[in-house]
Amino acid sequence: MVDQDLTWQGAVARWDRQLFDAVARRHWPGADRVLPRLGRAANHGVLWGGAAAAIAVFGSARGRKAAGRAVASLALASATINTVGKWSVRRPRPLLDGVPAVRQLTTQPQTTSFPSGHSASAFAFTAGLALESPGWAAALAPVAASVAFSRVYTGVHYPSDVVAGAALGVAAAGVVRRLARDVQEARVAPGDERTAAGAPALPDGAGLTVVVNTGSGTAADAGLDLLRTRLPKAEVIECAGEELVPALTEAAGRAAVLGVCGGDGTVNAAATAALRAGVPLAVFPGGTLNHFAMDLGLGGSEDTCRALADGHAVRVGVGRFSPGPGEGPDAEHGYFLNNFSIGAYPELLGHRLRWGPRIGGGPAALLASWRVLRAQRPVRLRLAGRPRSVWLLFAGNGTYHGTGPTPRRRDSLGEGLLDLRLVYGGGRPGPRLLAAALAGPLSRSPVHTATRLRSLRVGDIPPGTPLAYDGEYAEAPTALVLDQLPEALTVYRPR
Repeated sequence: MVDQDLTWQGAVARWDRQLFDAVARRHWPGADRVLPRLGRAANHGVLWGGAAAAIAVFGSARGRKAAGRAVASLALASATINTVGKWSVRRPRPLLDGVPAVRQLTTQPQTTSFPSGHSASAFAFTAGLALESPGWAAALAPVAASVAFSRVYTGVHYPSDVVAGAALGVAAAGVVRRLARDVQEARVAPGDERTAAGAPALPDGAGLTVVVNTGSGTAADAGLDLLRTRLPKAEVIECAGEELVPALTEAAGRAAVLGVCGGDGTVNAAATAALRAGVPLAVFPGGTLNHFAMDLGLGGSEDTCRALADGHAVRVGVGRFSPGPGEGPDAEHGYFLNNFSIGAYPELLGHRLRWGPRIGGGPAALLASWRVLRAQRPVRLRLAGRPRSVWLLFAGNGTYHGTGPTPRRRDSLGEGLLDLRLVYGGGRPGPRLLAAALAGPLSRSPVHTATRLRSLRVGDIPPGTPLAYDGEYAEAPTALVLDQLPEALTVYRPR
């Protein structure tokens, strides 16, 4: 057995050296200038850090999420290489005989050769991207392959070093994805919402109409194939844009259960249609963040299919903003499942939505932030009869946990309270919002107030003031009432 192992190792070593020498003898026009520079650019992950920053600026919300996963994958691969890989197999660097001097690095690496850290970082970053955003990964895959090849081309690694590093990088991306999934599953914890009596069981989907927003962040990957397999008699309608609300209204008027696949804004529109039609709602998470679905305890389409088959649903509260006196008989109520706000965030959202189609989501978000922090003025309005000046008014549907003016997690959607947070006007918006972000979840200070209540009257709102609800943008009336409708909506959730 020992002799066989030695024979196998010797064969690999010979193959390694033969391929290394073949690369050294081969000349690719232009590669002598490009590949060494590309390898140097990847030193210490600088190249990949720059790529992540570019994706964060110019990419979508999904792209930013993918960039974060890619950086985490790179960090894990790099830590593994430097703490375990390099010291487990103390392989000397290749001899540079035959490697043209023009290719050789000015400063040769002093660490051991196996495995290649550059290859591990390149493939960890690209694989981390691919698991979340295949488009960005496809764009960067040639760069990652070139960085890995450059390590052989410049004579600092054997081919097997590169292959092992690439495999370790891909494995690191898989580990990060699994850890991220575990974290998400830990957050997806059902609350104590009351079980809804009389929710129909639809084991084959008969009576269910699902409206899919094809423009949502992850609607295409939201498990619609699973839905069609598990609930074959369900009707599925795909639409986007201006067609969405009419499709939801029409479906709610004739279906026993209204289903929706999309992000929080789409789910808000579906909840509004379901409330007005008096039918239960089935949510198939298909957005980038899916705050409502996760706070409800839905981890994905599998959970929703199981709940529909069992006929298990819960009653959840719904936030409402109603036009105040003098707004006219045709003014309608609006609803929010997550949160409602007036002030800095709606202003930022409005700028981003206006500029995004022209310059892209990332640059629009940066420009909108700069504009709000530079030019925004506090909103003067009347709260519960008292004049106030605020940078931000935030009302959550249910109590949120965590610090800051706009926290993101709730334990229950059935308590029947609004989580009100105010950032008072005065000074500049940046320092005020930062101070509020560092304040406790239920604090009172000259900067930030947080409390829970059932309703709030807001008056004297300046004309043209924007408001935001569940990521949607609209113009506020001059007066409104915020309140909470306890257990107003029936939503499917597994036991």
